[in-house]
Amino acid sequence: MDGVNLNAFTENAARLGMRIQETFNEHTRDLSITRGGASIFDMPDDKVKNIGKQLDSSSDREKLDAMKRLIALISKGRNVSNYFPQVVKNVASQNIEIRKLVYIYLLRYAEHEPDLALLSINTFQKDLTDPSPLIRAMALRVLSGIKVPMICSLVVLAIKKCAADLSPYVRKAAALAIPKTFQLDSTQQSALISVITTLLRDRSPLSIGSAVIAFESVCPTRLDLLHQQYRRLCKLLIDVDEWGQIDLLNLLLRYARTMLPKPIISLNGESMEEELDDDLQLLLSSSEPLFRSKNPAVVLAAVRVFYYTGSPSFTSRIVDPLIRILQVSREAERVVLAYLLVITRAHPQLFSTQYPRFLVRTDDPPQVKRDKIHVLLNLCSIDNHQALLREFMDYADDGDDAVVADAIHAIGRCAKLVPSCTQQGLSALMIMIKSRHDVVVSNAVLVLKSLVQNQLLHAPSVSVSSHSPLTIISQLARRMDDIKHPQARACVLWLVGQYSTTQGISRIEGIADWAPDVLRKSAKSFNTESPLVKLQALTLAAKLFLLCPTDQTLGLLSRYVFSLGKYDLNYDVRDRTRMLASLLAGVSPTINGREEQGGVVLRREQVIKVLFDGKAGIDEDEAICHPRQSIGSLSLVTGKTMHGDSILPEWLEAGIDPALRQNDEDVAPLALPSQAISSAGSSLQRALGSVGATSVVLTPTGNSTPSHDTKESWRDLDKFYASDSDKRQSESSSEEQGSEGEGDQGDKSGEDESEDDEDEDVGDEDESDEKDGEEESAESGAGIQQ
Repeated sequence: MDGVNLNAFTENAARLGMRIQETFNEHTRDLSITRGGASIFDMPDDKVKNIGKQLDSSSDREKLDAMKRLIALISKGRNVSNYFPQVVKNVASQNIEIRKLVYIYLLRYAEHEPDLALLSINTFQKDLTDPSPLIRAMALRVLSGIKVPMICSLVVLAIKKCAADLSPYVRKAAALAIPKTFQLDSTQQSALISVITTLLRDRSPLSIGSAVIAFESVCPTRLDLLHQQYRRLCKLLIDVDEWGQIDLLNLLLRYARTMLPKPIISLNGESMEEELDDDLQLLLSSSEPLFRSKNPAVVLAAVRVFYYTGSPSFTSRIVDPLIRILQVSREAERVVLAYLLVITRAHPQLFSTQYPRFLVRTDDPPQVKRDKIHVLLNLCSIDNHQALLREFMDYADDGDDAVVADAIHAIGRCAKLVPSCTQQGLSALMIMIKSRHDVVVSNAVLVLKSLVQNQLLHAPSVSVSSHSPLTIISQLARRMDDIKHPQARACVLWLVGQYSTTQGISRIEGIADWAPDVLRKSAKSFNTESPLVKLQALTLAAKLFLLCPTDQTLGLLSRYVFSLGKYDLNYDVRDRTRMLASLLAGVSPTINGREEQGGVVLRREQVIKVLFDGKAGIDEDEAICHPRQSIGSLSLVTGKTMHGDSILPEWLEAGIDPALRQNDEDVAPLALPSQAISSAGSSLQRALGSVGATSVVLTPTGNSTPSHDTKESWRDLDKFYASDSDKRQSESSSEEQGSEGEGDQGDKSGEDESEDDEDEDVGDEDESDEKDGEEESAESGAGIQQ
C-alpha cells in the first residue's frame, strides 16, 4: 500500500514539475533568457511560415511575437511586404508595443502599397485624438511618412491640429512632419509657413529645435518671420535640446548678419572702442553659456557665432572652449583642427601661447598630423620659431609620405617667415637631399628651389659659402641622378638654367662648369622623362645656347635636344620646341634643324631678356582652405565641395529698424495698485485717486500687543472659537451700519451737487468732494480696525 502511494506521489510531482516548466517557458519567452535577442534573427523556416497565423491570432502575445519577427526580417533585408494586409489589421490594437511595431512596418512598406495604406488613414486620424501624447505623436509621424501625394491635404490638416496640441512632444512631432510634407507636395508651402510661424511662438524649448529645422527646410529666406521672435529665441537658447541649439544658433547667426548692424570698431589713441548693437549683444551673451556644453557640436556652433558676429574682445573668448574639446575624442579633434586652420590664419595671436597643445603625437592619424603641422605653421613667430623648426625636422622622419612632405615644406615656410633661421633651415634641407628616401629628397629639392630663388632675388651678391645659393645649386646639379621625382628634377633643371651664369674662369665662357653636364644627362634620358621634365630640359638647352652661341659642343647638344622635342608625342613639348626655336632664330636660324622663315626676329639681347628677366619669386605656400569655405561647413573638413553647405551672408552695414523686433513681452508691466483688504477697499482706492496724494500707511490703533489674559484665553479652544464667532457678528453689524451711512452720504452729496450746478458755485462742489473723501476714508478705517 505504501508503495502504491509513493508511486502516485512521484507521478504527480513529475506532472507538476512539467506544468511549472511549461508555464515558466511561456512567461519568459519574450525575455529569451537562454539565447538572447539572436533567437529572433536566427529563426527557422517553420517559424517564418507561422507569422501569418500569429498575426491573425486573438492573443496579443502571438501578435507581438510575429511583429518582432517581421521587424527582424526587415533588418536583415528580407522582403516581407506580403504580410501588409495582415499587419494593417492590427493598426488599431490596444497594445502600445504592437502599435509601435506596426507603425515601423507601415513606414517601410506604405510607399509600395499605397492602396492598402489608405485603409489605415482613418485609424491614424482617430489616433490624433488619443489621450496619450505618445500615440498622437506616433500617429502623425506615420501619417506624414506615408508618401502618398493624394493625402497631403489631410496631412497638412493633421499638422495644423497637432501644432496646437497641449503636449510639446506632439508639437515637436508636428514640426518634424513639415519637411516631409513639403518634400512630397511643395504647393502646400503657404499653409506650412503659417504653421511654422505658430510653432516659432511656442514657449516650450522641446519643440523650438524642430521648428527651426522646419523653417530651414521650407522657407530659409523668410527671416522676416523672426523679427518678433528674435529676442525670445535668444533667451530660450539655453533651455533647448543640444541638437536644437545647433540649428537655432545657425539660424540666429544668419539673422544677425542679415538684419543687425555690423559692429563698429574705432581707435581712440592707443585704446580700441567697440560699439555693438543691443540685440547682437543679447545673442552673444545668450550663446556664451553654451561654451560649457558637453556636446562638442554645440560648442563649435557657439564658436561660429562668436567668430562671425563678435568684436575682437568677444572673439578672444573662443580660445578656452576650443582647447577644451580638442581632447574629447579623435573625431572631435579632427573637426576642431579644421576650425583652427581657419581661425589661426586670420588671428594667430589668439593661440600663439597655446602651440604646445598642437604638437604631433605618434599615435595621431595622418590627417590629424597634417592639420597640426599647418596649425603650428600658422602660429610660427619670432618667439617660438626655434622650437617649431626642431619639431618640423623631427616630423620629416614620419612613416607617412604626406606628413613628410608637409613637414619639409613647413621648414621652408618657417625660414621665409623668420629670416634669421634661414641658414638653419638650409642646413637641414641640405642634409635631407642626401637621404635614401625619394619622398624626402624630392620635397627637399622643391623647398630649396623656393628658398634659393628668394635669396638670389633679394640678395643677388651673396658670398660663396657652404650654404650660399650658388653652392646649393651646384650640389643639386651634381646629385641630379639621385633625384627621381619629376617635379624635383624639373626644379633642378630650372635652377641650373636660370642661375648658371658665372663671371669667373670656366671651360665655357660665361657658363658654370656643372651646367653643360646637367644638359648632357637630361638629353641622355630625354625619351624616358615626364613631360614636365622635358619642358625644362628644352628651356635649359635654349638658355645655355643663348649664353654661349659660339661653343660648338654646346650647339650640337642643344640641336639634339630640340630635335628630340620636335618629334615628341606630347603636344606641349612640341609647342615649346617651336616657340623656343622661333625665339632663337636671330641667334641661330638652324637651331630646329631647318631655317626659320618669316615672323619677327629678335636680337640676342632681347631673347636673353625674355628668357632670364622677370622671374620673380613665387610664394608656393598653398592655401590650406578655400577662401569661400567657412567654419561650420562640411567642405572644410572633407576638403571637397559638398552639397548643402550654407553660404554665410554678408554683414548689413546699417541693419533694420530695431522697432520691428519689439514685442509685447519686452515691455515692462505697469505697477498695479495693491488689492483691497476689506470691503471698503474700492472706496479707499477712489479716494486715493481723487486726492492723488501720497500712499496711505495703515497703522493699528490701540494696544497691538495681545495681553496675558488673551493668551490664556486662547489656550481654551472653546473660548477661542466663541470669540471668533463674536468677532464675525460684530463685523457684520458694522458693515451694515457702514452701508447705511454711505447711502445717506450719497443722497446728501447728490443734493449738494444739484444745487451747485444750479448756482454754478465751483468752490462748494470742491468742499463737498473733500468731505465725501474724508467720510469714506474714515469709514474704511473703521472697517479695517474692526
